Amino acid sequence: MENAYHLVSTCGDIATVLCAIAFLAWLLRVRDNARALSGRRLRYGLPWVYLGWVVPIANFWVPRGIVAEVHRAGDPEARLPRSVNLWWGLWLIGALSGVGLMYADSTDAVIARAYSDVTPLLVADAAVVGAALACALMVRALTETQQRRIEALRPVSG
Repeated sequence: MENAYHLVSTCGDIATVLCAIAFLAWLLRVRDNARALSGRRLRYGLPWVYLGWVVPIANFWVPRGIVAEVHRAGDPEARLPRSVNLWWGLWLIGALSGVGLMYADSTDAVIARAYSDVTPLLVADAAVVGAALACALMVRALTETQQRRIEALRPVSG
């Protein structure tokens, strides 16, 4: 089981890094679009796209704030998509519960817990998987909002 744990853990870490890179690339792009669409300077400057995830305490609200600001710039009259709050809530639950479960103990203790008390591990993983699914819906919703706004602003050729 230990060898399988390390293999699955490594695959999960690689997938997480790839998803994080793809998400940050998307976030930078929609943030730039939001700045161009709104014609104003955004509240969260460029460094916060990265720093917002790693600066303690600020990482509890800055990433969601960036996403909300992007949405408002794309459609100031529309409500924030539910997927944004669902994504952020599940992300916080998964991250906060998973950090305590996975990093407070040694690898051997985590593996032993999988035999004796797997429920907290599964709950943390379920929250992160749910956050990933909600994130996909959020990415789609915000991208569509910006695309509609760009189409509305595009001059009609004729």
